[in-house]
Amino acid sequence: MKFFRSIILCCIFSITLIPGLSNSEENIPFNRVVIHNLKITFYPEERRFSAEDTIIVPEHLLPEFQFFLHKGLNPYSPSSEIVILNNQSKQDIPHESYSVKLPTGVNTFVLRYGGTIHNPSLSGKKKLFNLIQAQGIISEAGIYLAGSSFWYPVFNGEFVKFNLLVELPSEWDAISQGERTLHKKDTNSTYVRWESNNPQEEIFLIGARFIEYSQSIGKVIAMVFLRTPDKGLADQYLDAIARYINMYESLIGEYPYKKFAIVENVWEFGYGMPSFTVLGPKFIRLPFSLTSFSLHEVLHTWWGNSVFPDYERGNWSEGLTGYLSDHLLKEQQNEDSAFRLRLLQRYSEYLLTAKDSPVSAFQLRTGSFAEPIGYGKSLMFFHMLRLQLGDRIFTEAIRDFYQKNKFKRATFADIMKSFENVSRKNLKKEFEQWIVRPGAPILKLGEVKISREREGYILSAIIEQKQHGKFNLNVPVAITMKDKDKAYQTTVRVDKKKMEFKVYLPSRPVRLDIDPEFDIFRRLERDEIPPVISQVIGAEKIVAILPSSSDKNLLKAYRKFASDLALSGSSEIDIRLDTEMDSLPQDCSVILLGLENKFVSKVFNSLSKYKVVLNHRLVKIGRTEIMLENNSIVLTSRNPDNEAFNILFVFSNAPENLLELGRNLSRFSGFSYAGFDGKNSINIIKGRWNLINSPLTVFIPDEKGDIISAEIGELLPRKPLITPQNIFSEEAMMQSIRFLSSEELKGRGLGTEELDKAAQYIAEKFREAGLKPGGDKGKSYFQTFEDWFRGEKTSELILKNVVGIIPGKKPEWSEQSIVIGAHYDHLGTECVESYEDGDNAYCPGANDNASGVAVLIELARVLNKSLNPDRTIIFVAFTNEEKGKSGSRYFVNNMKEYPADKCIGMINIDTVGQIKKNRIFILNSVSAKEWQYIFRSSSSNTGLDIDFVTEELDVSDQIAFHSVGIPAVQLFSGPHPDYHQPTDTADKINSSGLVKTALLLKLAIEKLSNQEELLSPAIRFENK
Repeated sequence: MKFFRSIILCCIFSITLIPGLSNSEENIPFNRVVIHNLKITFYPEERRFSAEDTIIVPEHLLPEFQFFLHKGLNPYSPSSEIVILNNQSKQDIPHESYSVKLPTGVNTFVLRYGGTIHNPSLSGKKKLFNLIQAQGIISEAGIYLAGSSFWYPVFNGEFVKFNLLVELPSEWDAISQGERTLHKKDTNSTYVRWESNNPQEEIFLIGARFIEYSQSIGKVIAMVFLRTPDKGLADQYLDAIARYINMYESLIGEYPYKKFAIVENVWEFGYGMPSFTVLGPKFIRLPFSLTSFSLHEVLHTWWGNSVFPDYERGNWSEGLTGYLSDHLLKEQQNEDSAFRLRLLQRYSEYLLTAKDSPVSAFQLRTGSFAEPIGYGKSLMFFHMLRLQLGDRIFTEAIRDFYQKNKFKRATFADIMKSFENVSRKNLKKEFEQWIVRPGAPILKLGEVKISREREGYILSAIIEQKQHGKFNLNVPVAITMKDKDKAYQTTVRVDKKKMEFKVYLPSRPVRLDIDPEFDIFRRLERDEIPPVISQVIGAEKIVAILPSSSDKNLLKAYRKFASDLALSGSSEIDIRLDTEMDSLPQDCSVILLGLENKFVSKVFNSLSKYKVVLNHRLVKIGRTEIMLENNSIVLTSRNPDNEAFNILFVFSNAPENLLELGRNLSRFSGFSYAGFDGKNSINIIKGRWNLINSPLTVFIPDEKGDIISAEIGELLPRKPLITPQNIFSEEAMMQSIRFLSSEELKGRGLGTEELDKAAQYIAEKFREAGLKPGGDKGKSYFQTFEDWFRGEKTSELILKNVVGIIPGKKPEWSEQSIVIGAHYDHLGTECVESYEDGDNAYCPGANDNASGVAVLIELARVLNKSLNPDRTIIFVAFTNEEKGKSGSRYFVNNMKEYPADKCIGMINIDTVGQIKKNRIFILNSVSAKEWQYIFRSSSSNTGLDIDFVTEELDVSDQIAFHSVGIPAVQLFSGPHPDYHQPTDTADKINSSGLVKTALLLKLAIEKLSNQEELLSPAIRFENK
């Protein structure tokens, strides 16, 4: 995020917009760097500091020049030859201007100054980018100083290099950009020196009482500074920093600094600076901060913090950073199409109330057009450029641009130059129409015809551009054919206002889609935009309808909720009771509050097309159920009486929940629906409605003239531009599956030598992972017991659970545990009695359940290295799940060192190898109300969609834990035709799905292992 580094320019001199494509001057500012040698002493309790700065002035400024400094710091030079004059100003600005004249031949002078910098608005609730927030603060709570606070002498926008020596109280520490070359503490003080030998736009300084965590990433140090000890959180960030830096180095080039640090700030906001980023105490603990925000800010170290935008000619860094971080993350999660749709929606909504602007006019991430133009349109431009040129050329051009402009200012023209050099194409038209020219195309699909041609069909259609003027476009087209799973895909060059295209197809077409994955930056038609929360709460006029029959306290809370929304930006809100109205308003947006509202049934009728069902206990969205008790729900729909306007339905049965919901609702403004648990408004579900009547989709009549709404055919998979190095080994998991399902193990039947071989294999993997043995007497990985087989007790049938442990570190939780399980037995040869080759056939059980065991083993390997849990984590490979679940029942009833009544929860991994459409099922999620929150918040970083199956199913080893009151769930990839068949083989395993499942489990286990709150048991089965 580049806000503060740009605002200095606005504070000091006016900026003239130059919308065309022009190169920066020959990077002259970097030959004119001001060098600061600063010695700073802070007295936080007194809100003041003292400073001495030895300044080396570049030749072009000599002998007379100006600098700017925060008001009241009273600068002077100890040298009588140096004259410093205060240029009196009547303007109400936070800095003062000073004139300096140096003697002939002198380019260095010493400046001493000091005083108070304290701006309480930093801790207030003003808008994020309010200019006054840039002024900085020194206080007992913490220190935050940016260049825009003028805490050091600022020279008319010149670049700086610096050596910064800081002295603070002994329990304090300080962070700035660059490399730390001194870090020393004594009884009274902390001394820390930060140096930057590369040009910088400004100098930042953050100070507080910190606990530091760090690890090396090659030549780079990853650092985390927290205000309270939390090694688990720090380890997650250190791991993320390492993965992201390694990923971007392979994509762009060598990381430009010696460190990257995550710093917990006392104030609740997040900003990125060169080589570090600050996050507020709540923000730093949000799941998306660990992934999307960290990814974005690590990348900004390249774009914006080592290659600097020339703001006068357009800020390209937000678009390029967004494309290679936010969009890339969605690519890796197979959610990039929905992400682009949201960008296009924001742009289309923006145009309803604002005037369009070119990307080249965007400078700072402030103002009305910052997100839809400077971020969204710019991001989409890089996406279209990549699709046009291909991944290899795109990547090479990005590297070329970085290498040629490192620690220099750069413009869109410099980007164009690199792309033209690498691609050997003239790209001026592309850059001019998307960067210099405002606006976007509006596409219309014209008449569609089909005719028979030899053994196939000819489809013809017209694509029309409805906007003023024309764009040169590469329009993706997808055609779904009868009896074909995969769609036919092509790209049509549309460089006229109206263009006809024809396609030969081998089978009869049933559906035509134009730009089905939203690859073109364009203005959407209304029916391409699903209703979302922002369309209501951001409307100019709103009628809020209260439920007159609600409890009086709840009614009061609904009224306050509606009143508070009026303060969030809507210019007019009319709050009325439902008894005061005969029908829904048809000329404005509507907020419908309360389940008792008399208009609820009408709204839910309109929501039925999105598969939403309501009853007195729950709201069901698709296959996901949200219990109404103690939860808050928000849903959007079209107004059934006038679909030009939208309705927001809000329900909660607790007044305190509504208060918190009102504070957080804007964070979910881009979604169609959201659900929240409890008074803390913890999000448990969110999403967007599917498009139903897109004007760029046409269903083609069959031979009888009937129109059938066919699903779009399968589209070609797209690979992300790059993927981070996985902490989980896909190949290691597949090796385990191939061995466990091999002919050597013949299906791992109960009572066989092959089952014992599987147990030995798992035990060896636990030993290699470094797990503590958790079996008999704590000396073995095997927990052995006798069992009954086919009704007869057989002393020779000795069964083995395989148990490994990561001990918890928190003494007061020493007996508490979390169990992660997967059964390793299968059916052997018993499932093939009806097969002709039954003598040689067996059921491999690759999915059921070699897949779960493989994930279990890999989790043990990774977590024992990265997790330092407060509670103990127990990994168990259960035996005899297939014939009675006796392995899990024995384990539950014989937990000694970690007794069952201290086990807070269990996760069973059973049959997870055939994930389809990135969907995984969580069975028995009603066993504790917290499961949905834990897995929802974890899934946002994995690319998996979760279906919670709420029925109380008696299906696998988790049932043994239910029988003693332990909340337990099962992860399941869904039904498959190879269940208990000889066809359940390793070649059918979705190996990338295993990695996503392992990551989901890792994040969930990390939450469970360290959170204060225990799970709340909700069901108990009979122990069968």
